[in-house]
Amino acid sequence: MTAVAASPPGADARPAVRAGAPLVQSRGRRVWGAIWRTVVAACFGFLGIAAIAWQEELGDRAVQSGGLAALDLFLGLLSLGLMHLRRRWPFTVALVLTCFTAASTSATGAAAMVIVSLATTRRWTAIGVVGVVHVAAYTAYLKVSPYVTDPVWNGVFDVGVGGVMYYVLLVTIGAYIGLRRDHVRSLVLRAETAEREQAGRVAQARANERARIAREMHDVLAHRISLVAMHAGGLAYRKDLPRQEVTRTAETIRDSAHAAMKELREILGVLRDLPEGGAVLGTEGDDVHRPQPTLEELPALLDECRSAGVDVTFHDDRATGDTEAGGRGPGESLAEAVSRTAYRIVQEGLTNARKHAPGKPVVVTIAGMPGDGLDLTVANPRVQGTRDELPASGLGLMGLTERTELAGGHLRYGPDGGRFVVRAWLPWAAS
Repeated sequence: MTAVAASPPGADARPAVRAGAPLVQSRGRRVWGAIWRTVVAACFGFLGIAAIAWQEELGDRAVQSGGLAALDLFLGLLSLGLMHLRRRWPFTVALVLTCFTAASTSATGAAAMVIVSLATTRRWTAIGVVGVVHVAAYTAYLKVSPYVTDPVWNGVFDVGVGGVMYYVLLVTIGAYIGLRRDHVRSLVLRAETAEREQAGRVAQARANERARIAREMHDVLAHRISLVAMHAGGLAYRKDLPRQEVTRTAETIRDSAHAAMKELREILGVLRDLPEGGAVLGTEGDDVHRPQPTLEELPALLDECRSAGVDVTFHDDRATGDTEAGGRGPGESLAEAVSRTAYRIVQEGLTNARKHAPGKPVVVTIAGMPGDGLDLTVANPRVQGTRDELPASGLGLMGLTERTELAGGHLRYGPDGGRFVVRAWLPWAAS
């Protein structure tokens, strides 16, 4: 019984491939294969003729007539042409060329090639039939070119070694080549299937992350639009407001409208790229009406990790303003969407550290200033015997990479010496 690797369910339809068939090759490789096989078969046949001529010179064999020598050469040349049809009709070509060897020594090289080719299919009935013909052809050749000295022993030796053992060797080589081809083909199919599945998982992760971002924008947009509506309604209702109050209210409406337009552009950018315009549902337990955390909730996240036994060191090197003089504190000018993304990056970095390096210290660093951008780093020591790279089903950092790029930044992660480091940069507009 033989097994041929089949396409997995859902894969592209593929034509049926016979057992032991070679992999798809370029035209150049096919031409080169035909050339070297022809040369090898011709050399093998020439060596056979030389061996027979040497035996005739020694007087061990009867000298062939000119007609038999011409027939030998003609069948040898014809076999070199017919051997190239072996993949289309492996059994027929092998049977014909094996019959040629009953009268032609020069055809033995081409016959050996087609026997090996037939053996790659592991069709044992056909191989057995050709084997019987092969032994019969060796026996018949003893009539065409008989031994002069000790014909019985030499004939038995020829049939036993050349007819049986030689054929078994050719079949063994061919069966091994066929099994190896099938194994390589199955590996190729598995690799193609794994690539398709991985591409599907990455696309799904991107779609989920984009839909999640759109849901998180809901609260911000509702807040911005409600501010615009409230202040616009106040201006329409209050006719006695002083000019300074009207100006301040108009500026508030303008700022809220600009912020809402910015958030709306982000939402449209996310939804525009969803596959086929569809929406992707979030994971179970998501609440689209729950405000999403920002960097203001980062201390609570760090305290939660410390309470769970994680040794977390936090360095906040963001530029600070003079808050007592009415300036802005660290991160107050950071866009809310960027702040949420930064929080998610730190959260995912801490989660991966707990998963892949349990019990090891984690260092979280946030630096930057308005105009230069926000730099985030989450680093933890690598643990021997664990994998720092993502497992096959872990798409958290992939989703964060997509999210960071949508926010205008970039994210990189991977081993760095003896540590696993997640680095991200996010835009931080000047005040």
